[in-house]
Amino acid sequence: MNKLQDIPFSVLDLAPIVEGGTAADSFHNTLDLARHAEAWGYHRYWLAEHHNMPGIASSATSLVIGHVAAGTKSIRVGSGGIMLSNHAPLMIAEQFGTLESLYPGRIDLGLGRAPGSDQAAARAMRRGLGQDGSEFPEQLSELRAYFDPEGAGSRPLGVRAVPGEGLNVPIWLLGSSGFSAQLAGQLGLPFAFASHFAPDYLLPALHLYRTSFKPSAVLDKPHVMVGLGITAAETTEQARWLATSQQQQFLNIIRGRTGKLQPPVDSMEGLWSPQEKAMLLSKQLYSIAGDQTAIKERLLQIVEETQADEFIVASQIYDHTARLHSYELVAELVKGS
Repeated sequence: MNKLQDIPFSVLDLAPIVEGGTAADSFHNTLDLARHAEAWGYHRYWLAEHHNMPGIASSATSLVIGHVAAGTKSIRVGSGGIMLSNHAPLMIAEQFGTLESLYPGRIDLGLGRAPGSDQAAARAMRRGLGQDGSEFPEQLSELRAYFDPEGAGSRPLGVRAVPGEGLNVPIWLLGSSGFSAQLAGQLGLPFAFASHFAPDYLLPALHLYRTSFKPSAVLDKPHVMVGLGITAAETTEQARWLATSQQQQFLNIIRGRTGKLQPPVDSMEGLWSPQEKAMLLSKQLYSIAGDQTAIKERLLQIVEETQADEFIVASQIYDHTARLHSYELVAELVKGS
């Protein structure tokens, strides 16, 4: 079994806007966390595209990636992910070509096929409501062709991405089901699974990815990154208290609501119904709240279950200082394993 210290750990920052805070506060905290994550040895720092969500500040994902890359020195910075269905592939090639030109060797392009928004926001972004994600492979092929000087056959005749063409921007496929898992395997691309909110499909998706994998110029063998929700604190009791902010956020999603990240509460009882509690807890199979000992024990189980090549950690914690300490505790236990 792999030791934790042999597995790269990364940060997935959902750029939370907390109750009483602003997007400007979120961007300040994002850069502060990124600088600490770099010092603590985290491998990547990814930001996600979401729209029409008052509690998430990273809707203009490429801009926030640039903000983080400019304020750090060595950590890889990228998208977890860009929702390609919302964009013209040419524009994403140009944006990430620009980022790679500014911060060479440090930029990742993680791609998802979901809209990352509700129907109203999708309509506002001029996204065709008839799209169901089936167009994603074609969009991906066009996007990859803009980076490849020889890829003219998959892009409109005479159209080039400047900057972008000829640059090596690693592309990852992200998913919470089997569609992107199989596509990533067939194309020989690295695959990241969002098990921090879709745990039921993790193991089937990894099996599908690995069994469908075909070696490529990018990879000679499968490479998977598993998303985890982790809330770490000095005691398990304190960690579980901090984790109620994330639980409240999940509860709002179940109810079809959006809002800012709420402060912790002493108990979720009375806030959720028995059915909502069962639904929410079923979504947290790969979310861990505890002290270092408890987290390490569960991480070793997950390594055994998934044989993951990397982990990426999302920590939705209301207090910024507590959020920093959570990531610091995870980094310490990984190094000491």
